[in-house]
Amino acid sequence: MDSAEYERKIASRFAAFDQDGNGYIDREDFSGAAAALLAEFSTTARSDKGQALYSGAEAFWQGMAGIADVDGDQRVTKPEFITGAVKRLRDNPHRFGEIARPFLHAVIAIADEDGGGVTPSAAERVLKVLGVEPGLAAQVAAGLDTDGDGRISEEEILSAFAAYYVTPEQP
Repeated sequence: MDSAEYERKIASRFAAFDQDGNGYIDREDFSGAAAALLAEFSTTARSDKGQALYSGAEAFWQGMAGIADVDGDQRVTKPEFITGAVKRLRDNPHRFGEIARPFLHAVIAIADEDGGGVTPSAAERVLKVLGVEPGLAAQVAAGLDTDGDGRISEEEILSAFAAYYVTPEQP
């Protein structure tokens, strides 16, 4: 993938983080996503799982800001996101997965309703809450179970998350 193509791909990912559609990514986008996930899975914010999710969202925001908030205004604009992601993640795509790990770990704890791992249907619910179009959410969720055991592990999710930012779009 050439540099221009990669930058276009990264730009397309911006909207997934800009949960409120105001043109930039900020702390509220992450805390809003956490609140929506808690509501979807009927988990209270004051529970251990709820607190872990909010802490994970804050850690994810801090990691994102550290990579991309060039001017330090506590907002990541689309150009900052593109520049930060291209410069800092292209050579090490798993770094982004590591920044997201606390949040993803907490999401998994909430979505794993029976203790046996996240089912594709629970993953689909998470994706829909995070703004993925319903038909695509079902397809992506099914594809996350790479070993075909009917459950999605944290490593499968982290690998898919990192790959989402560095692999070419499928035709």
